[in-house]
Amino acid sequence: MQNAGTGRRTRHVLAASIAAMAALITAAVGADVDNATLNNEKDGTDWGAFGRTFSEQRYSPLDQINRQTVPRLGLAWSLDLPDVWNVSSAPVEVDGVIYIAVGFSVIYAVDAVSGKELWHYDPKVSPQKMRMAWGIRGLSFWKGKVIAGVQDGRLFALDAKTGQPLWETQTTEAGDNRYITGAPRVFNGKVIIGQGGADFGHVRGYVTAYDADTGKQIWRWYIVPGDPAKGFENKAMEMAARTWNGEWWKYGGGGTAWNAMTYDPDYNRVYIGTGNGGPWNAKLRSPGGGDNLFLCSVVALDADTGEYVWHYQTSPGESWDFNSTMDMVLATIPVDGKPRKVILHAPKNGFFYVIDRDSGKLISAEKIGKVTWADHVDLASGRPVEVPGARYEDGEALIWPGSAGVHNWQPMSYSPDTGLTYIPVHELAGYYNDRGIDPKTYDMDRDGPMGIRGFFDDVPKSAGSSSLLAWDPAHQKKVWEIPTPGATNGGVMSTHGGLVFQGQSDGRFIARDDNTGAVLWSTDMGVGTQAPPITYTVGGRQYVSILAGWAGGHMVLGSLGAQHGWVGRDHPRRLLTYVLDGKATLPPSPPPAQPVPLEAPEFKLDPALAEKGKYVYQRCLICHGSAVVAAGYAPDLRASQVPLNADAFAAIVRDGGLQARGMPPFPELKDEDLTALRHYIRQRARYKPTIGDQLRTAWHFIVLMIKMKLMAWGWIKP
Repeated sequence: MQNAGTGRRTRHVLAASIAAMAALITAAVGADVDNATLNNEKDGTDWGAFGRTFSEQRYSPLDQINRQTVPRLGLAWSLDLPDVWNVSSAPVEVDGVIYIAVGFSVIYAVDAVSGKELWHYDPKVSPQKMRMAWGIRGLSFWKGKVIAGVQDGRLFALDAKTGQPLWETQTTEAGDNRYITGAPRVFNGKVIIGQGGADFGHVRGYVTAYDADTGKQIWRWYIVPGDPAKGFENKAMEMAARTWNGEWWKYGGGGTAWNAMTYDPDYNRVYIGTGNGGPWNAKLRSPGGGDNLFLCSVVALDADTGEYVWHYQTSPGESWDFNSTMDMVLATIPVDGKPRKVILHAPKNGFFYVIDRDSGKLISAEKIGKVTWADHVDLASGRPVEVPGARYEDGEALIWPGSAGVHNWQPMSYSPDTGLTYIPVHELAGYYNDRGIDPKTYDMDRDGPMGIRGFFDDVPKSAGSSSLLAWDPAHQKKVWEIPTPGATNGGVMSTHGGLVFQGQSDGRFIARDDNTGAVLWSTDMGVGTQAPPITYTVGGRQYVSILAGWAGGHMVLGSLGAQHGWVGRDHPRRLLTYVLDGKATLPPSPPPAQPVPLEAPEFKLDPALAEKGKYVYQRCLICHGSAVVAAGYAPDLRASQVPLNADAFAAIVRDGGLQARGMPPFPELKDEDLTALRHYIRQRARYKPTIGDQLRTAWHFIVLMIKMKLMAWGWIKP
């Protein structure tokens, strides 16, 4: 007979064995993330994909954190990432491990309970691709593998337990302008990826499916047609070519699928959201008009073969950078009193589309923000009814939205509980000017890849605004809308707990009531963010995680992006995790601050050189901001001593002296280019707008708006 102590020890050993077995079973299930896992909407244990499941709803069925308990939400832990420049990215979580792809696709595995780094992997992006400094926005998980793209076009898989490379493949061609910033999607043992790049030169968009176990290419589908003289890859390209004019293939055509790709298990299809034309300006790209398929479209492809099934084009013959690469959410909603399987899509152009998943037929479309380029979408034809003058027929146009769109890459969320879609929306005008650019003599390399005149002015902080919009897709109407700070905001997540989570530009992380938008919980992250949050459970406790840090596409916006004071390398980039009754303390971070431009009176400014430097600076504005007003991670050059010293400036800008800190070299720049650039930086550092400058600018845009209205009303011709 056992004594009491022996019995207790036996029970403890048995309990430990059962717990270990349960952990192994859980690990096996989690490591086996596959079609069944990603098609399971009811199990919220893990967040195993960019949008959690195949539906991309970014909705979790978890409700431990709910309207009543959310005030108890506290910080569980934080992990600062000081060597990473951009964290505008969506994590995934599997089996108690968070995986993030940040900066130039540096992958971290982090224990979800403790915040301890388990491993990290740096694929070492090529210096040439550092110039396109957008940063990676997410990754994928499939059967024990972490899969991500690199800005230089590589796609790779790592062992999720060790971080060791399993395979790597090059998805682009040597020397081309394509780059990867989006998260791949995985389904049926395949991983699909597209690229960006149509804004930077000659690019013909395509998507490619690879074997998720080996990286071997399975199929590729081009988005726009190539040179007809070389033949067409398939019937879809032959059909598309009839909607183009001129010699578009010399420019590439564009159409890059850099973000949204959604797999539909009900039809075994993958939906591709396609991008803008290359160049933007349709007059140059396709003189004589044409819809230019498959630009700015939702395209359905057979998931096994990549064959074309159907398409719906949101902006035919687009000329404004109106991407349809924003997330495409799968849902079943009531239409005419019957449940209908639909795609919910809010691209840049400002309309919210409900599209039948089976046929691709448009069901409805309505404006979700300020839209002046089109009056409405005709449901019979599915085409937008454009406003005269919107295509800058007389050489210039001021329209809403601009190229930033009403909704951009920051993902929205759909809650089946409320039937509402929660959308981070923006309001910012677009100014388009192609005066003096002749289609007969246009040269993309010489005249710029967008085909419009550059915009060199600072963007004032009053130029744009943002909000969180709750939209009823079944009835195409607004339910509530709450203003958010600044002109950009973070991605969204909704939960069965009746909550909508969103990080904000002002550094607050907010939980709102999903029915009313009322703030139920708010906390300080120490820095603003655009990244979307995720939620999951470990050990019976629900956690919420978000990446916070200020860098991304808003870096080009000058004062509009800089208004929150997150400028330079002083502010943190971090992964934050919250749990009910969390007691951790947020590490301190510097308060928001604005750089003070240096006067440097000893520098003798040459206005003619500064004018030349304005055009050289176009290489720099993605990181250092419009009109040299930094709005992101890179330093504000107006406040830097470096441009005051010719040798130091050349050592960094041309010779790559700070390449290890993310500053790419520009070896093509000559001494006279660097001199002109220094003079332009000095000019902007001393610039102080006068009342006259402001009045002239305001008057120009008022006159332009009046002209647009008169053309829309038919009182004057474009």
